[in-house]
Amino acid sequence: MLLPKYRSITLRHLILILAMSTVIITLLNGFYASYQVQRQQLISHALNSNLAYATKLAATTNDFLKATQQQLAYSARISQNNIQNISLLNKETERLQLQTDSFNYVVAVDSNGYVLAASTNIQQSINKKLTSIGAVEALKTQKPTISTPYISAENDLLIFISHPMFDPNGRYIGYIGGAIYLKKRSILNTILDTHYYEDGSYIYVVDKSKRIIYHPDKERVGTQINSNTVINRVLEGKIGTTEVINSKNIEMLAGYAPITQSQWGVVVQRPLKITLSTMNSLMIQVIYRSIPLGFITFIAIWLLSRFIAQPLQQLANTAKMMDNPMTITQLKKIDSWYFECTELKQAMLKGVNLLQTQISQLRHAASTDPLTGVYNRRSLDLHLEELEKQGHDFTILAVDIDHFKYVNDTYGHSAGDMALIHLTQKMTELSRKKDIIARTGGEEFLIVLPETPINEAYKIAEHLRIEVSEMKIGVIGSIYISIGIANSTRSSRNIKQALREADTALYQAKKNGRNRCIVYHKSAPCNSIVVH
Repeated sequence: MLLPKYRSITLRHLILILAMSTVIITLLNGFYASYQVQRQQLISHALNSNLAYATKLAATTNDFLKATQQQLAYSARISQNNIQNISLLNKETERLQLQTDSFNYVVAVDSNGYVLAASTNIQQSINKKLTSIGAVEALKTQKPTISTPYISAENDLLIFISHPMFDPNGRYIGYIGGAIYLKKRSILNTILDTHYYEDGSYIYVVDKSKRIIYHPDKERVGTQINSNTVINRVLEGKIGTTEVINSKNIEMLAGYAPITQSQWGVVVQRPLKITLSTMNSLMIQVIYRSIPLGFITFIAIWLLSRFIAQPLQQLANTAKMMDNPMTITQLKKIDSWYFECTELKQAMLKGVNLLQTQISQLRHAASTDPLTGVYNRRSLDLHLEELEKQGHDFTILAVDIDHFKYVNDTYGHSAGDMALIHLTQKMTELSRKKDIIARTGGEEFLIVLPETPINEAYKIAEHLRIEVSEMKIGVIGSIYISIGIANSTRSSRNIKQALREADTALYQAKKNGRNRCIVYHKSAPCNSIVVH
């Protein structure tokens, strides 16, 4: 059985355990709930921040691309009316290239794809036919275009933005176009590269073919991404946020927005771990700051549990000695300050009163003779052992009623009982407070006289014998007793021997004619009989 292992647990311990468990569970639930709320708020804030930044970056890029198209449109209107003026065309392309740093180079191309004029940094292409993807697309569409990013002959990743030119009759006569390198310095590159985060977050831009056209890791630029939920959504023209795992298997918080002008998508990502790192340190601070309050709470609970359990503990301790006569006094002193304890105390008081009454009755019954009320043989032995332990001398009177069988046979046992009772009353009446009277058999009694010399004991015995002989007991009339006297001293300490000597002296008294006292001692008085 497991129960005995837990018997040492007190109510105070149980209250303390229960209260502390409740406090700890409540704190843990509070920390967990706070952690989850803070975590969700941080994630939500990070996602919204990334979304706002992606939206702003997309809008800025859109505005830039619109502005470049407007610049080319304005230049095309000037140039298409002076298509034969090569000097003007050269100045116009140079102006576009230098004015805003929007383009890395600018060209004016005729309807057959030959370069009519070019900015200074690409003068070598004049009178040459352009065959790049962007140039071919511009000739083919004859509309304002922003090309798909492509690799030039010089192995540069770029986009080509163009605007068509028409003569007064509306005939297509060529276009004005500008190239923007995605890996070299330009306003677009600056827009995309200016990122205020320095905590592991970053942005990247993809074109409509799911190819990265901007990434802080230059090695990633030009990479094709086919299986990415965020890229799929943003190229569908959607704006939103999501949690995603990047190519390095890192959990990221992503915000995305499309660049409608070029059918690109901007994605802003921040590592989840970094986002939550501030919260982890915050929760640690919360725990540290909670320690003093937790300690105070623990002390308060400990004191309260002790205050609650103390009267019950006192009642429990008192219950262990319910047979002690002082138990009731101690119970009354216990301060049972709450209802249940008071009720328990009252019940214990009633129980203790009843128990002690019953114990007293049982003790009396166990230690006394039920007929005469004097001690029985068991109690006598205990008293004799106690006298021996304390080192007291004592004298034993072995008392026996003469011809008691005749009394019982002649007058009946009730008369015999009456004789026993009268004899006991007389012995009690003549005994001292310290004397011990016990019934050891049917009509046999022992009287123990502590610290009483043998000669004085003889006088007491003789006085008792005479007093008994003068009693009148109903139909019986008179009874007579014989007494054997022996003593036990420090020099001859042997209770059993003293009892035998008293019995021997009693036997001698019976043998010598009854109704007499016999001392088992060499120094007995002259009118006694000494038994050797």
